[in-house]
Amino acid sequence: MDYSKMSKLEFSVYPAPHVSTAVVESYNAVLATHATLKHSDCAFMFDNEAVYDICCRSLGIESPTYTNLNHLIGQVVSSITASLRFDATLNADLAEIQTNLVPYPRILFPLASYAPVISAEKAYHKQPSVLEITDACFEPDNQMVRCDPGHGKYSACCLIYHGDVVPKDINTAIATIKTKRTVQFIDWCPKGFKVGIISQPPTVVPGGDLAKVQGAVCMLSNTTAIAEAWARLDHKFDLMYAKRAFVHWYIREGMEEEEFTQAREDLAELEKDYEEIAADFVEEEDNEYLLDL
Repeated sequence: MDYSKMSKLEFSVYPAPHVSTAVVESYNAVLATHATLKHSDCAFMFDNEAVYDICCRSLGIESPTYTNLNHLIGQVVSSITASLRFDATLNADLAEIQTNLVPYPRILFPLASYAPVISAEKAYHKQPSVLEITDACFEPDNQMVRCDPGHGKYSACCLIYHGDVVPKDINTAIATIKTKRTVQFIDWCPKGFKVGIISQPPTVVPGGDLAKVQGAVCMLSNTTAIAEAWARLDHKFDLMYAKRAFVHWYIREGMEEEEFTQAREDLAELEKDYEEIAADFVEEEDNEYLLDL
């Protein structure tokens, strides 16, 4: 069957030393990224290290397990795909997501942020406002990948709100954020935020870590800062591959050493792609935003 006209959305979880189960995780991540890069139209990354830190810091979990991490990852995935199941003011099917967030075929890794991430104990005392959850999405502490957007430039930004949220509050929140934050867009991209509202409140896993709240927001942004994640992964790969550590495990299973070299070169090229886009940036102070309703 021909699936060439179907949008292919990928959700990838990348390793972290805190919850590592295999010494060769960096090999697997590089090889997998190389293998799927040409087949995916849009790939959302989840960095286990970032997710682990969120569970510790925001949910008060002393030693998060894979179950804790999966609950949070599942919440974000559910938020990203919610408009496929519920009515939304922004048409966010797979093709729409790809069109809004992917400027070039290889620059297909949006950065996801989610707020609020709070435990039931905290939610019992106060429900955060639209401004608070919107502002939180621009904090690195709420990102699913550890990187600093201040070191990069945005080519697209999409805010998906869930629950009891009204356009007036969203406009006020975005206007406030524009006055207190420097959100830098690449000069050749539209300077604005795409906004969608899904009236269905966010659903949480029964007995899970996250509190049930009346409103939430998931921010999807394509930023050159995410190249920091590739640099960390490539560095871990290089440390082992320089000594050819554990490569014999893969050779024994029928792979060739050349496949490691090809995969590493592909990710080096990916880092370069992001660097070239960032180099094209021309700073503009007046970045207007768009509200699609």
